[in-house]
Amino acid sequence: MRRNTSGDRYFINRPEALKLAHSVPIEGTLDLHPFEPRDICTVVNEYVREAYKAGFEEIRLIHGRGTGTQRGAVQATLEQHPLVDTFRDAPESHLGATIATLRES
Repeated sequence: MRRNTSGDRYFINRPEALKLAHSVPIEGTLDLHPFEPRDICTVVNEYVREAYKAGFEEIRLIHGRGTGTQRGAVQATLEQHPLVDTFRDAPESHLGATIATLRES
């Protein structure tokens, strides 16, 4: 993760993406709709890491229902992330969001 000169956080996985970067506050919920599908895994990895550093025990990732492709990518990323203890579909979202419980510090 890089910071610009104003201190805002940006998720960047390649140099040419700098002009397309998003500022993402760490608030416990992340809506993934603004991100390109190719960037989802990188964004989820960085968000989990930053949420863990900020002391969150649980985070919610909104990926939408659609065909299930984003859900699969999000959950595959969470399954491999060392800071994620468990994850589950958010019951009220009808498969449109995933809740991840982070490991204890």
